[in-house]
Order: sequence, then structure tokens, then C-alpha cells
Amino acid sequence: MDIDTERNSDPASLVEYIARSLVRHADDVQVVPVKSPASLILELRVNKEDIGMIIGKGGRIAKAMRVLLNAISIKKIILDDGREEKYQKILLEIVDED
Repeated sequence: MDIDTERNSDPASLVEYIARSLVRHADDVQVVPVKSPASLILELRVNKEDIGMIIGKGGRIAKAMRVLLNAISIKKIILDDGREEKYQKILLEIVDED
């Protein structure tokens, strides 16, 4: 999967790309965007066996993904259909479904 510059602007695609690169069950990766007026919450769901790979030792990988999302939250996001959106905050929520 290649990331081009247009697709790189979409935070959900970025999180999905990173997650698929880290896990063993790439087909189970789901990123669900939940939008509010000022923020975007990205709910990341992975296979139970892969949750540790997404969180990382001491939460390092999850923290790194959150830092990336914080960095791109200050710029306009161009969606696949050409619309532009801007959020004050982009949050990553790793959903662990037991």
C-alpha cells in the first residue's frame, strides 16, 4: 500500500496504514472516524492478539501515533472527495473489545 500526498492528509488513512504495518492480522484493522465540531476521534480496532503491538512497550507506539495526529491536526485535511476539514484536536482511541 503506497501513501501519496493527498491520502497522507487523511488522518484515518494514516492510522490505518501504520496499524496494518505493525500487526499480524492486517485484515482485522478498522479505523472508525467519529466527528464533532471541534475534534475528530479515531477509534482503532485490531485483532485481540495484536493489541499489544499497537500499544507498544510502555505505550510508546500509541503515543507516537498520537504525536503524529497532533502534528497534522493544525493543518487542513483534504478528503478523498476534495472537501477540506480542520479540527482543533485529533484523538486516537484504541478500542479493546473483550
